Amino acid sequence: MKKRFVTVSLMSLMLSACSIGGPGSGEGGDATGDGKTVTLQFMGWEASPLETESVKNGLKRFMEAHPHVKVEYTPVPNAQYPSKLLTMLSGNAAPDVFFLGSAEYRAFQKRNVLLDLTPQFDEKYKLDDFIPSAAQIMQIDGKVYGVSSCTVSPVLFYNKQLFDKAGVPYPPSDPANAWTWDEFVDTARKLTVKDGDKIAQYGAFGFENFNIVTAQIFSNGGEMYNKDSTQSVIHSPEVSTVLQNHLDLRVKHAAAPETKMLENIGMKGAQMLQTGKVAMLAEGSFALQELAKMNFPVGVAVLPKFKEAVTHGQAHVHAASAKTKHPKEAWQLIDFLSSEDYQAQLIKEGLWMPNRKSMYTEEGIAKWHNDKVHPEGFKDLIPYFLNARVTPSALLRSNKVTAIITEEMDKYWYAGQTADQTLGSIQARSNEELARQ
Repeated sequence: MKKRFVTVSLMSLMLSACSIGGPGSGEGGDATGDGKTVTLQFMGWEASPLETESVKNGLKRFMEAHPHVKVEYTPVPNAQYPSKLLTMLSGNAAPDVFFLGSAEYRAFQKRNVLLDLTPQFDEKYKLDDFIPSAAQIMQIDGKVYGVSSCTVSPVLFYNKQLFDKAGVPYPPSDPANAWTWDEFVDTARKLTVKDGDKIAQYGAFGFENFNIVTAQIFSNGGEMYNKDSTQSVIHSPEVSTVLQNHLDLRVKHAAAPETKMLENIGMKGAQMLQTGKVAMLAEGSFALQELAKMNFPVGVAVLPKFKEAVTHGQAHVHAASAKTKHPKEAWQLIDFLSSEDYQAQLIKEGLWMPNRKSMYTEEGIAKWHNDKVHPEGFKDLIPYFLNARVTPSALLRSNKVTAIITEEMDKYWYAGQTADQTLGSIQARSNEELARQ
């Protein structure tokens, strides 16, 4: 699912050991033992109509394999999702199974509203089966309350036609050959085109999205939190350098527009890339599903680097309510949603990347790689996803820190607050919040 790149998100699941049988086998059969149909309420967010359609298609396959389990899926607008879900979980109207964003996962688990899935998970899986970023997100104090079904990471998309017209080489998809930040800026300036006094085409867009900034912080050797994610350490020269360079891309080099440009022209980043308003778009890898259907030659590459080419990985988890009356069937659904079969279908459409190590082998890649969707050179990106750092917000027990970062970064991008002031305020305010946890 699209991760509110934040934004970007994971989901949590819970099942009690005493009330749940073994993990779902993926086979059909009588879910209740007495021939009665069990109805599961399943809720997620609507990141896009394409994604919702993909999820519904997967649920059809689950119900065909489990004829005595009916799944009723309710997609909710993205912005309303966390608060609506928490309200439902706190009362008696919670769905049985639901998406849970990675940034909310630990905060929700602290409230004891998620079913503990550890016994069922341990019987079916090993954490080592999953890529490091996914495994680190799912495990909380040695237990699993949510199971992921994918990973998504920040990447760089580009419009090949605009590069060809300018006679500029495409950005590299192999992390070993990643552009330096200076090489990227030079290219972005070459791809910025004026029409009189106005800029008709910008070289790049998306570098003021904090999920992109986070990847660049890692690239420059910076960190956002200490090792156990209990304190912010964001106020550092490494992070300040990244912030200043990203602001300079717009203010000094005039090679990128304000993020607010999207609101002003009523277009999404993918549409700006398609229509030639921007030549490069820094965005989550999930955007490929939409871009692949837009009928223009799109390419995908690694982000530019400061010291090393690195990205971060996260995605929602699927979780179950601690109050579900159908824990066995809830686990069967969660198990299916984590399966290679379910993942492969959505990865083929360009929405996700695998969270399972086995799907990054030559045999595993063949199950999902799609020449009609994945651009030329896409396989070069595989080490980028496989070795992605974990998204920092996914390891916090307070999602209020994300709101603090957003508030302070808005002052930096638009109100003249310096990088030093911004980082100092983020660190102080975040540590005050984290100390309460």
